[in-house]
Amino acid sequence: MRLRRRERRVRGDEGGGRLGAAELGAEPGERASLVQFSSAFCQPCRATRRILAEVADMVEGVAHIEVDAERNLDLVRALGIEKTPTVLVLDAGGRIVRRAAGMPRKADVIAALGAAV
Repeated sequence: MRLRRRERRVRGDEGGGRLGAAELGAEPGERASLVQFSSAFCQPCRATRRILAEVADMVEGVAHIEVDAERNLDLVRALGIEKTPTVLVLDAGGRIVRRAAGMPRKADVIAALGAAV
């Protein structure tokens, strides 16, 4: 699944909304963040976790943050997340620059990260 630019505004993102530590439950990266929404029994979520962790380890200042979708339903609803895994790429300011549903390819994650850093 290719990481694509947002084709519509994400609910809760009007007015320059940003995601930070309070919303994500972890400190964002200095340069960018790879945010993964997962659920407990999601098989593709496990593979996505490995891919995103590898990419985050390759690029200094990039954090991989995994959010349990079932425990964060308000955030899931606010962002319009409909399935897991869903990956958001955030820039240093916490703005969503790319999003994808489904398991991404490593090359696509690296390319999407280039738009954020």
